[in-house]
Amino acid sequence: MNVFYEEEGAFKVGTVLADNDTSLQVEAPHGKRSKVKAAAVLLRFEGAGLGDFMSAAQKVAEGIDADFLWQCCGQEEFAFATLAKDYFGHVPAPLESAGLLLKLHGAPMYFYKKGRGRYKAAPPDSLKAALASVERKRKEAEQRSRYVAQLVAGQLPPEFALLRPVLLYRPEKQSSEWKALEEACEKLKLSPARIFERCGALPSSHDYHLERFLFEHFPRGAAPPEMAAPPPPQDLPLADVEAFSIDDVTTTEIDDAFSVTRLSDGNFHIGIHIAAPALGIAPGSTIDTVACARQSTVYYPGGKITMLPESAIGMFSLAERRQCPALSLYLKIAPDLSIVASATRVERVNIAENLRHDTLEEVLNEAALATGRVEHRLGEALLLLLRLARSLEQSRRGAAPEYEPRPEYSFYIENDRVRIARRQRGTPIDKIVSELMIQVNSAWGGYLAENGVAGIYRVQDGGKVRMSTVPAGHEGLGVESYAWASSPLRRYVDLVNQRQIIALARGEQAPYRAGDERLLAAMRDFEFAHETYGEFQRQMERYWCLRWLSQENARTVTATVIRENLVRFDNLPLVVRVPSLPALAPGSLVELAVSGLDPLELTLHCEFKSQLDAGRAVTASEG
Repeated sequence: MNVFYEEEGAFKVGTVLADNDTSLQVEAPHGKRSKVKAAAVLLRFEGAGLGDFMSAAQKVAEGIDADFLWQCCGQEEFAFATLAKDYFGHVPAPLESAGLLLKLHGAPMYFYKKGRGRYKAAPPDSLKAALASVERKRKEAEQRSRYVAQLVAGQLPPEFALLRPVLLYRPEKQSSEWKALEEACEKLKLSPARIFERCGALPSSHDYHLERFLFEHFPRGAAPPEMAAPPPPQDLPLADVEAFSIDDVTTTEIDDAFSVTRLSDGNFHIGIHIAAPALGIAPGSTIDTVACARQSTVYYPGGKITMLPESAIGMFSLAERRQCPALSLYLKIAPDLSIVASATRVERVNIAENLRHDTLEEVLNEAALATGRVEHRLGEALLLLLRLARSLEQSRRGAAPEYEPRPEYSFYIENDRVRIARRQRGTPIDKIVSELMIQVNSAWGGYLAENGVAGIYRVQDGGKVRMSTVPAGHEGLGVESYAWASSPLRRYVDLVNQRQIIALARGEQAPYRAGDERLLAAMRDFEFAHETYGEFQRQMERYWCLRWLSQENARTVTATVIRENLVRFDNLPLVVRVPSLPALAPGSLVELAVSGLDPLELTLHCEFKSQLDAGRAVTASEG
């Protein structure tokens, strides 16, 4: 006696060795013996030669049309043996019954299993949907194969052109296009960006990095929507001063300016004048909504994305030869440079001139200071501001040793070529601007705190810098409170703080109260944006450093060891790891061989060549 039975979802055949009513001892064609439950048996039959039974049954199943079988079986639940008799027109042979059962079991779209050997035809609508799904998947598989073939051949499928940003920066992992791209990457051992580059569909490595940033953070476009900026109040008093700003030549959002007025009693009035967009941009207004969404101007080599639309920048920037609305801090300075008194005013200020670093540094530098004379029409005012800046720094830092500032670098991009200019920080110009900005931000931070008006503070304790709505000291700067308020055209927290300061100076109710969710949201959003934009700027600076090395065909560079195998290039703002670097003390000067520049992946390879000292170079072979 032979049996055809189901075990763990599979059909098997065997010869019965012993029948114990509820179970059987069965020997498979290949000799394995097993215990089979009687309820699992679907057919019992006589005969020999079971070795080919399953393959022969499968051939019978292949000869049966599932669609025709579905049409024949009706909509009621049925036993396979009953259908087999109707289908074959006679009492079916064991091989025929087994073949039909295999067909039913292998067509789950057509037949739903209801028990051992029992099935029910799928409803017409369900079958139609299932068949459509199979056909769709078949076509997708064919399409995906075509995509892969084209990509491997270096051709971009037309459908990929519009999907390029999505596929590169935020792919839908279940889409046919992404699966094809992923398969092509695996075949070619290349990244998605390299695949697009290979197909000629990546305009440039620069655009790849810029588009990623814009796709993630400015999906509606980099430029703020243009809109008319509300004008400031027309009744602002005009200050009796002539102010001047000091900025880089590329600066268009001029936030700050200075004035110096000699008083009859021998003292001086030093004015620190900050652009006042808060006088026209009301909380919740259309322009404010734009600024709040952006939180800050984004800077990167060769470009920037402004926080405010051009109309607002043009309205409130401290442009020369204009009377501009300003929030001013006046310091009354004694001849010994001590601060005798201070006052905050909301006013209009005559901006006489916008001074630029490149021309001002020619006359205001250490060499000029050694002569005690600055050859400029504002020379005396600049010298006084410098003396005041140094006095303010001394007051903040006390007897602490002056740190050695790192150099800054300016990137100038023209015709896809880059010029990287090194500029040492801590120059006389830097000293004036940085110290007066620290002074105005710390003074206004204290002004808000002393009067119990809410604000957003920059706090440092335990070495960690953070934003807070609770006034506290800034250890690094050596001030008791510090509230960013000096760049309201470029930073949203400055605009928020300026609204509070203006209200306080005018004796009005401040727009934000302590615990105001708008204040807390502005703080949180700004911290995220500040870090995100800063990381993008560093990434693009690294990109242009690699481009400069390639452009100048630089094969070797000098660098300074920071720690272990980490070094900083001496003439570029570039920090890299050098695996071959021997154990050297921090500060050691080394020569490196540069290769493998990849602006797309932002990588390069550096190999240690020698250690440089005052006497001679110690080479890698000597080490």
